[in-house]
Amino acid sequence: MMNYVALAEKLIKSLVVDSDMVTVKEFSSEDENKVILEVLVSEKDLPRVIGKSGRTINAVRTILKASSSLHDHKYIELNIESF
Repeated sequence: MMNYVALAEKLIKSLVVDSDMVTVKEFSSEDENKVILEVLVSEKDLPRVIGKSGRTINAVRTILKASSSLHDHKYIELNIESF
């Protein structure tokens, strides 16, 4: 099984200044074909992760979806929040 938490964490940490503050958690879904990932980053890194018009975070989502299509065909939902 693919470890989406590790992949998302590696991608997000490569984008931020304060990589120690990045947390990625997986939450269970009622649908077994769905993976929900919650990403927490510091408030100052949030614009860097989202990017202009959401392009950066959408690129991360695309990489996760491509990885899913190669492995187990699960739907990946990526939510991002700051603290």
